[in-house]
Amino acid sequence: MATESDDGIEIVRNDSARRYELTVDGTLAGTAQFRTHPDTIVFTHTIVKPEYEGRGLGSRLAKFVLDDAVARGETIVPVCTFIASY
Repeated sequence: MATESDDGIEIVRNDSARRYELTVDGTLAGTAQFRTHPDTIVFTHTIVKPEYEGRGLGSRLAKFVLDDAVARGETIVPVCTFIASY
């Protein structure tokens, strides 16, 4: 399981839910949803809850999920416009 934890912010890859989960002080603040195929990850939707916007959390989530996919050797298909623009 891929994780990052810092300053009360944690990002975890939850394969069973097919998403990365970003929590702030234990509260779910955002997700990056994905589908996988052999050696490929398709990012379909990314969201940060409105009350957590403007804190750079979406960019932090995007960087983590892309770095993790690269480390896993997965081909990235960014259907999600936020991930694609990052």
